[in-house]
Amino acid sequence: MTERERIVPCVGALTYDRGGRLLLVRRANEPGRGLWSLPGGRVEEGEDDATALAREMAEETGLVVVPGALVGRVRRGPYDIADYRCRVVGGTLLAGDDAVDARWCDAAAMGELPLVPDLWETLRDWDALPP
Repeated sequence: MTERERIVPCVGALTYDRGGRLLLVRRANEPGRGLWSLPGGRVEEGEDDATALAREMAEETGLVVVPGALVGRVRRGPYDIADYRCRVVGGTLLAGDDAVDARWCDAAAMGELPLVPDLWETLRDWDALPP
């Protein structure tokens, strides 16, 4: 198997409420079980990033979103994650699928949560931390 075949394409969502709080989910499964992260997941065969992101957001959070601009990319082991800004257009926030909890967080609330490694620093570097 080549290195390219081992890379798992994934997407993540930077979604903010009207108050500027960022949506985070507590992961139900590995990698990062029990830690807080951006919602998202694997891009399935035949999906583009926008389709995968809309599907993952509906599954994990119950929200209907419109994906927007690419904010940045991170590599976590075999996972190549493209993180996009998203705008909520419907649904009701409810943790589901791979999430055991979901909530809107300001920076103070984020600072009290066990986050996946490097999330805070990455968001800071992208100027994407909530107020």
